[in-house]
Amino acid sequence: MRYLTLFLCAVLAVTSAANAQSQSQPKSQPQIQVDSRTEALSDDAASLAQGQQSTGVALADKLWSLAELGYQEYQSSAELQSYLGANGFSVETNVGAIPTAFVATYRSPQASRATPVLAILAEFDALPGLNQAATPMRQVTQQDGAGHACGHHLFGAASAQAAVGLSQWLRANRIGATIKLVGTPAEEGGSGKVYLARAGVFDDVDVVLHWHPSDGNSASPSSTTSNKSGRFTFTGRAAHAASAPDRGRSALDGVEAMNFMVNLMREHVPQTARLHYVITDGGDAPNIVPETAQVYYYVRHPDKDQVVKLFERVEKAAQAAAMGTGTRVDVEVMHGNYPVLPNLTLAKLVNDNLVNMGGVQYSPTEHEFAQTIRKTLIAPRRDLGSEQTVAPYRVRQSMGSTDVGDVSWLVPTVGFTTATWVPGTPAHSWQAVAAGGMSIGHKGMGLAARLLAKSAAQLILRPDIVSAAKAELQRSQGPDFVYAALLGDRQPPLDYRK
Repeated sequence: MRYLTLFLCAVLAVTSAANAQSQSQPKSQPQIQVDSRTEALSDDAASLAQGQQSTGVALADKLWSLAELGYQEYQSSAELQSYLGANGFSVETNVGAIPTAFVATYRSPQASRATPVLAILAEFDALPGLNQAATPMRQVTQQDGAGHACGHHLFGAASAQAAVGLSQWLRANRIGATIKLVGTPAEEGGSGKVYLARAGVFDDVDVVLHWHPSDGNSASPSSTTSNKSGRFTFTGRAAHAASAPDRGRSALDGVEAMNFMVNLMREHVPQTARLHYVITDGGDAPNIVPETAQVYYYVRHPDKDQVVKLFERVEKAAQAAAMGTGTRVDVEVMHGNYPVLPNLTLAKLVNDNLVNMGGVQYSPTEHEFAQTIRKTLIAPRRDLGSEQTVAPYRVRQSMGSTDVGDVSWLVPTVGFTTATWVPGTPAHSWQAVAAGGMSIGHKGMGLAARLLAKSAAQLILRPDIVSAAKAELQRSQGPDFVYAALLGDRQPPLDYRK
């Protein structure tokens, strides 16, 4: 019996090790070989994108100074459209019934129905309350102002820069292809891409490329959590809180009862789930029984079906809270995102290119900036110097969410990050705003522009890789996949940041 127990323990140990390895390594690693001609031609595309660097930096700085919130990015969107239009792109505006969304298209004269259509994503919305100067110490320049704490000004500018470089490359080499720069508003909680996906913007696209600012360089195939959010508005009956409390029914009681039940629920959800909220309206004065109150919830999980189930449980908690407090609750679904579906075929190609390019090098002035800002960080997860390197290639799971997820379930999609922030800097922080407004951010966006252009050029030259990526997507979707947006048929919440 003792030997049997030892044998079973050994089996379990081997199995656990195998499972751990399978989680960190791709199940099926595609073999991508790029020939010397493709390599040389794609290097030319990267060089042309680099030639747009000074214009791209000026554009990024303009967007950084504007720092417009989701669905309010009128000037930022116009700046990007102007740059692309001046470089031969035709621009379609008000896409998907969103005033700040646009599609800028360059179709080379040699393009046909048989030549590829590549889309590059561009985000440009900022975050509320994170205004910051481009300095390594906290310095607010506009009280309660917004800031590009997720680097979307760099995202939008570098993507546009890459698209222009690609258009020049197509013209110079007389190559047939179509490049679409898709301007996607309100990534931060507004799910702009979901509405564009629902409207069919990506129906004729063969491959989608995107990137994101970060504190490190990585092209590993990464997934995210699925996400669904909603605003729960409770309505009660106002009354004098001292002389007639019995006549009132507190909407805030409804919010607090809901929050209490959801907090109890946390013990009974999968460990990979995330439930978080803010009270956006709690009443106006303590001596008035609040007639209205509101709480805003996010629900996340790597599996979109689990998100749907968890959100239903949150809704039931809201209904029970309303019943118990004598109030009424109305639910408005604000946004919903699929998890990103990694494409290993595309990820391997982009990773190889990033490894060959390497990271970014700081000047002495930038190094001093980085050292100063590091002192303001709590337990930074990356060391200074890691901006020069590329993270090892492995399948990763992020706990964040993005509306790129919906796109990735419809079209083969690949993304990466570059070091636009000081290593160790978390997203959605003033430190990210600061680095994104100076040369450290500019260097990372330049690397991103070159990598986008080079990878896109290789895909244009190698239709076999595009076909392999499409086949992988079909396998990942499964035979019964039908796309249905988690946010339902609601219209874009154009005022959600007002």
